[in-house]
Amino acid sequence: MVSRLVEKGERAGAGTGLVVFCVISAAFNTASAHAQDLSGLPTQLLEKVEAAQQACSDFENGQFALELGSIHRIDLDGDIQRGWVLDEAGFACSTAVSLYCGTGGCMSHFLVEEHLFSLLNQGWDMANISPLRVLLADVHGSQCGGINPTPCVVASVWDSDEMVWRSTGAE
Repeated sequence: MVSRLVEKGERAGAGTGLVVFCVISAAFNTASAHAQDLSGLPTQLLEKVEAAQQACSDFENGQFALELGSIHRIDLDGDIQRGWVLDEAGFACSTAVSLYCGTGGCMSHFLVEEHLFSLLNQGWDMANISPLRVLLADVHGSQCGGINPTPCVVASVWDSDEMVWRSTGAE
């Protein structure tokens, strides 16, 4: 009976060790998943990340994290070249849950060539409406004469001649 208890105790200890190992491994893998490589990030977007880091640090000495998936490379203007998008929805601060986003959504920064366009939104996607590449963004319902949950979308296209995003106002 004693040897059976020892066997069970050893197995429980080995199982506990395995669980601890798995938890530690998951913690390291999660930490690395929250860090995103910033090498090659254009200066204008790097400045946005640095400002967000500083804001977090200034708020009760918070720790900033840039979640995986915050940086996108996607064709924004239909030229087949991938532009840059930085989504503040992927910014996190240990001392402030809503430092970067609010009821209006989060800022997304779209960089075409050297031109930066920032938009407060609750989600975005790109669509092709031949021959245009169209940025579709879910925005706060107040932009459509409603309140936050009122469905409202803005569509924008890149005008490569004038180097600006063009949109119509919602009515």
